[in-house]
Amino acid sequence: MSQTPPLLVFADDWGRHPSSCQYLIGHLLDRYDIYWVNTIGMRRPRLDLATLSRSFEKLGSWLGTSKARQENAGPRPRVLSPRMWPWFSSKLDRGLNRRLLGWQLGSLLRTLPEPPVVVTTIPIVADLIGVLPARRWVYYCVDDFAQWPGSDTAALGAMEERLVNQADVVIAVSETLRDRIAALGKTARLLTHGVEFEAWEPAEKTPALLPQLEGLERPLIVFWGLIDQRMDVNLVNRLADDLTSGTIVLAGPELDPDPALFASRRVVRIGSLPFEQLPGLANLAAVLIMPYADLPVTRAMQPLKLKEYLATSKPAVVRDLPATREWSDCLDLVATPEAFSQAVRGRLNDGLSAEQRQARIRLLDESWDQKARQFERWAMDAKVGLNGSHAG
Repeated sequence: MSQTPPLLVFADDWGRHPSSCQYLIGHLLDRYDIYWVNTIGMRRPRLDLATLSRSFEKLGSWLGTSKARQENAGPRPRVLSPRMWPWFSSKLDRGLNRRLLGWQLGSLLRTLPEPPVVVTTIPIVADLIGVLPARRWVYYCVDDFAQWPGSDTAALGAMEERLVNQADVVIAVSETLRDRIAALGKTARLLTHGVEFEAWEPAEKTPALLPQLEGLERPLIVFWGLIDQRMDVNLVNRLADDLTSGTIVLAGPELDPDPALFASRRVVRIGSLPFEQLPGLANLAAVLIMPYADLPVTRAMQPLKLKEYLATSKPAVVRDLPATREWSDCLDLVATPEAFSQAVRGRLNDGLSAEQRQARIRLLDESWDQKARQFERWAMDAKVGLNGSHAG
C-alpha cells in the first residue's frame, strides 16, 4: 500500500445501505489505505419523525455510541464521523462547516505520508477544496441532488458548480448527468453502475424466510428501494385496480411518499430488508417492478436495482427513462399507467421471455469489479487533466 496514495472519501454512511460508491471502494480496499467520511444528508432538516430518527442516529455516530450496519462481511475502510452543521444554505452555514471539517480532518491528513486523493459523491464539501491537503479531487456525480424533493436547490446548485469547476476529475453515472456537467463547462467520464453477481446468481437457491410476506396473496409483484416522491402513484394504483389476484410489495425505507401510493389493499409495504435478504425476496417475486415517475431527478439517476433486477431470472417492468432505455431488450419499458398494468399482467402469465433471458448475457460485462478498475484508472491517473481529458 505504500506505493499508492491514500484515499479520502466523502459519501453517505458506510454500511448504512448499499451505494455505488461503497461497491467501488469495496473493490479497492486491498490496494489502498482508505478513509471514509460519513456525512450529513442534503435535504433541509424538518420537524418530522424521519428527521428526528436520523438526527439521533447521527448524534450517536458522532458520540461513538452507534455502529453502522455493515451489509457485507470483509475488509472495511477507516470510517470517520466528523461533526457537521446540518444546514448549508447561507455563507455562514458553509463557513461553519468548512471550519468544522477542516479542523477535524486536517490534523489527521497531515499525519499521512502523502496527501490523499479525495473522492466525493456530494457537493456540500466543495468549500474544502484548497483547505484540506489533497493530491487530487475527484467528483463522483451519482445524482442530480438539486432536483431531490426537499433539497435546497439554490445552495446545492452553487456548491456543485464550484465543485465541478475546481475538481481535477469528474465521473458521472448517467449520460444525463454527464450532459449537465458539460453545461457547467467540464468534461465528465461516464461510469454506469455495476452488479455483484455473487449475490444474485444463486437467487433461486436462496431460502426466503421472510415473515413479512406470510399471508400475502400470490403472485407477488415486487419493488425494493427508497420509497419517496419519485414513485408514480398512477402506475401503482392502475395496476392494483386491474389485478384480480396478487399483491404489490414495496420493500424499503420511506421518505415522505405520497399517501395515495398505499390506498389499495393490494399494495403492502414491508419496510427495509437487509441486502442479503433481497435475493430471497426476488426468488419469491413473480415480476419485479420499477414504477418511477418521469421527473428531472429520475431522468438523471442510475438505479442500483436495475442491474440487480436483470441479474435475477425474473421478468422486470420499469418506467421508460434514460437509464433503463439501454436495457430495453432485457425488460419491458412503459410510459403510461395503462401500459404498465398491461405489461405486468402479461409477465405474470408468460414469465421471462427467451429473448430477454438471452439479451441479459451482456450483463456479464457489468460487474462492480470491472467498474472499480475503470474508476481507479480515472481517479488515480495523474495524466487525467483538469478538463477531464487524458493528456498525451
